[in-house]
Amino acid sequence: MWDYSEKVMDHYRNPRNVGTIDNADAIGSAGSLTCGDQLKIYLKIDENNVVTDAKFQTFGCGSAVASSSILTEMIIGKTIDEVRKITNKDIADELGGLPPEKMHCSVMGYEALEDALKNYKKDGYIALDEIKNEEAKEKMICTCFQVTENMIWEAIKLNGLKTVEEVTNYTKAGGACGKCKGAIQDIINTYYNKQKAEEKLTPTQWILKVNNVIETQISPELQKDGGDIELVDIKNRTIYVRLKGRCSGCKNSTMTLKNFAEKILKDSLGSDITLIEVQ
Repeated sequence: MWDYSEKVMDHYRNPRNVGTIDNADAIGSAGSLTCGDQLKIYLKIDENNVVTDAKFQTFGCGSAVASSSILTEMIIGKTIDEVRKITNKDIADELGGLPPEKMHCSVMGYEALEDALKNYKKDGYIALDEIKNEEAKEKMICTCFQVTENMIWEAIKLNGLKTVEEVTNYTKAGGACGKCKGAIQDIINTYYNKQKAEEKLTPTQWILKVNNVIETQISPELQKDGGDIELVDIKNRTIYVRLKGRCSGCKNSTMTLKNFAEKILKDSLGSDITLIEVQ
């Protein structure tokens, strides 16, 4: 029998913010009925980029309901930048902890929130064909539960997972037919081998490596549309940049940073990279 905190039981028995929001500014979903848990989250965001309301609909166990409920309380009143920093560990910690076998419920909340923010920009949703093109690029590892390589990588990064069993607890990948367990182990090995390689770089080598990606892969593409980007500072895995030319002050600058520049840096240097724009 799993041991649940009083807070988990309270949010399960008395869930907050259940329902939908008409004309929501952002909608995100995660999970599927096939795997037994599904979550849809709705956000209302004002002109100052503050989440003024959040509601959810979920189909799943008590931990899924509790995770979804407390997540809505965590994000209401926060700015989009603050909300982006919330991780599945934050959700579980706010509940007073979850059993290892139920951590996937907090991950589902994190993924739904990430999905909502990915599809949001100040002047409306990102076009559906853009979203589909991005999703098509993701490699599917677990077809039973529709878990991609990026989802597994992110779970490992955020939670320090080191075994296939831990990955299954957090993402459900490998929990059905088990055919993907070898692929999951390969991802774990690749992640930690890459970490060891990065640890050997001196600060100067790391700066040069980051700047090379910016100058050779990101800057040339932005220059085609009259924009540009420059490296400002680096603090561990957080990279600070300044957009220039037409990119500076552009209404789509957030999408340019997150969906283009940050993705290239993550693909080249590791998924734990965070890109922040400075003025």
